[in-house]
Amino acid sequence: MFKGVLIENDDAGYRTNLVDIDEAQLPEGDVTVRVAYTGLNYKDALAITGRGKIARQFPMIPGVDLVGVVQESLHPAFKPGDRVLLNGWGVGERHWGGMAQKARLKGDWLVPLPTQFSPKQAMAIGTAGYTAMLCVLALEKHGVKPHSGEIVVTGAAGGVGSVAISVLSKLGYSVVAVTGRPEEAEYVTALGAGEVLDRSEFDGPGKPLAKARWAGAIDVVGSHTLANICATTDYRGVVTACGMAGGMEFPASVAPFILRGITLAGIDSVMSPRDERLVAWERLGTDLDATKLGLITNSIGLNQVIPTAERMLAGELRGRVIVDVNEV
Repeated sequence: MFKGVLIENDDAGYRTNLVDIDEAQLPEGDVTVRVAYTGLNYKDALAITGRGKIARQFPMIPGVDLVGVVQESLHPAFKPGDRVLLNGWGVGERHWGGMAQKARLKGDWLVPLPTQFSPKQAMAIGTAGYTAMLCVLALEKHGVKPHSGEIVVTGAAGGVGSVAISVLSKLGYSVVAVTGRPEEAEYVTALGAGEVLDRSEFDGPGKPLAKARWAGAIDVVGSHTLANICATTDYRGVVTACGMAGGMEFPASVAPFILRGITLAGIDSVMSPRDERLVAWERLGTDLDATKLGLITNSIGLNQVIPTAERMLAGELRGRVIVDVNEV
């Protein structure tokens, strides 16, 4: 038996509880992992509270990422004792995820834990940091360099934004942070932002084309914010879109694309190919200042997950929330 956060949805209603789980209940997979840490991501909070249609089958263990040690393996790439991590692949949605002390998974979903990071540091980065790195790689792929101009990062005090600012600033980019929490200005500045703007400048209906400023952007908000970022991106600039915290709609025009030739690059971290994952984690090992993880990270026990999910959706948290699954 082991502890886990379990979501159920049946005739008794939608509910989430910390429960005892029998190992025989674990789903199919060729690798069993003793989980050390998972992360509480925005998607996880939606699943736990039932405010978003994240979990696709029930019962479900949430947690879209995890790090731990292989207990049993039928996969040729892994053996007992190997330290591994996982991001995405539908865990916490269609397959039991990381918010339990054990997980059974497909070995093809796992990557070795980079030697530069401890398990706790890797989960401090987590899906949010891995997604942020995919965004930075996309900017680079499209030719955006530190001398190209300013990079704007929305949702700057959140997990993706925090890591993005840290990585971009270490690489020499000039970063402008956008947040709806002015009290976090000192925090995002400490991570490397050179300027902090209020979210209110972006979250309402805007012009199809406005004064150009950004060479690149990392957006986690979507909706009007993404449209306004595109409208203010400079000639041949690149906007990476990886979230929808402000909504799924995209109330924009074609003007920035056909008059300034900007690129809108979609970033999918869930099903990203293995080779891209390995590159992203390798780059995190060199391009993220690990000393900043202490600023970014909040740590909780498994027994605090459910109330903390409510606080996350209320916008009361900043940075990354990591969960020690063995603290119950």
